[in-house]
Amino acid sequence: MLQSIELPDCIYFAEQPITITPCAPTPNHSLYLSNIDDQKFLRFSIKYFYLFKKSVSFEILKSSLSRVLVDYYPLAGRLRTSCVHEQKLEVDCNGEGALFAEAFMDTTAEELLESCKVPNKSWKRFLYKVEAQSFFDIPPLVVQVTSLRCGGMILCTAINHCLCDGIGTSQFLHAWAQLTTAKSHSDFTIIPFHFRHVLNPSQPPQVKFPHPAYTNTAPNPNPNPHLHLFNFIQSQPLVPTSFTFHPNHLHFLKKKCAPLLNCTTFEAVAAHTWRSWVKSFHQKLPPTLVMKLLFSVNIRSKFNLPKGYYGNGFLLACAESSVRELVVPNLHHGVKLVQGAKEKMNDSEYIRSMIDLFEDRRVEPDLSTSLVISQWSKMGLEEVDFGEGKPLHMGPLTSEVYCLFLPDIGNVNSVRVLVSVPESMVESFQYHMNQSYGKDTEEENGDVVKGTNGFHSEENG
Repeated sequence: MLQSIELPDCIYFAEQPITITPCAPTPNHSLYLSNIDDQKFLRFSIKYFYLFKKSVSFEILKSSLSRVLVDYYPLAGRLRTSCVHEQKLEVDCNGEGALFAEAFMDTTAEELLESCKVPNKSWKRFLYKVEAQSFFDIPPLVVQVTSLRCGGMILCTAINHCLCDGIGTSQFLHAWAQLTTAKSHSDFTIIPFHFRHVLNPSQPPQVKFPHPAYTNTAPNPNPNPHLHLFNFIQSQPLVPTSFTFHPNHLHFLKKKCAPLLNCTTFEAVAAHTWRSWVKSFHQKLPPTLVMKLLFSVNIRSKFNLPKGYYGNGFLLACAESSVRELVVPNLHHGVKLVQGAKEKMNDSEYIRSMIDLFEDRRVEPDLSTSLVISQWSKMGLEEVDFGEGKPLHMGPLTSEVYCLFLPDIGNVNSVRVLVSVPESMVESFQYHMNQSYGKDTEEENGDVVKGTNGFHSEENG
């Protein structure tokens, strides 16, 4: 088991972060947010943590950030309530700027790398905390660059999820890195397309299909007492757990499904993680209780969104099964359900129906009995290079109850699974996840890492 390390405090070079504004005039208008952008469960900032072996000059990073904000100008704006609909948000593209904090920490990249398998409570020191009265007062982009004693660098960014998803973040970071390394202004590989009208709902909205990933949050006079698993999970201390699946482990998982099913890496790992999660506490659940797996699906190509579309271009697919059917000894059932959920998302009419569903502001993801998976491992986030090499590590700054599939840096064909689980579930969850290796001991697979000091992001709570 990894022991959590307590990091020293960051030493800031100024009492307040500076504001980086676009270096050239930008459009001044209100930017409509799509129904996907404007979901209430996306009203938080995604916090990315990068560790680099060598640092880049603060001045160079600030200069290139100022340049990239010309094209990515909504990130320099501010969120506000829509003047048309009081329950919807829009972006005031006013060029006010992003926050940029400069700091130093008396530690080394090597020392940090030792504990990078799971986020650490003290990592929060790597991102300047904005004192704000409300969600609207936090700029869409907050950056902190921390130089290390060894000459390394930590880059942390907080990007408001209402403006973009992980693919958009990767696009922005690559553009920023490109301008950082370019000796003169160069054209971006991908030009951002900011306008969301391509995802306007139908008039009138037409919800033609059931969408089990989502639920109406209108008050229910007779709530089912078994449908508060999410509340139960959040009531306990959460412990981040990390599992690395190397090619031989993935082969073993897929082989479990053959010859009845051919499946992708995502399908196999998602089904295995879901089943392990449910098995970790299924004795406390009625066998007939329906459990859900919600996972993000990129709809850009499925819905013909413009190249460089810079908004949230994902929706949640949903696989569902009773506890009894899911905890059987094989993966066939779970994998087949994941495949069926993915197949539905290939239908543009189904996607359109889901976008129309969000016109009802009471609709939110059904988290009551759900595990939620977000895929970060195929976005190129780990390829970002500001001129001194690719990162030694990248991942979230905090570990959440949501499950992340992360890249395993240096092992392109591996997948790292990170999820925080209640303290009482850790040993059971670890045991069941280890079954993917054909063995159930840590000694046999060496790559399974359990973290300590789990915590939950207040913004995501």
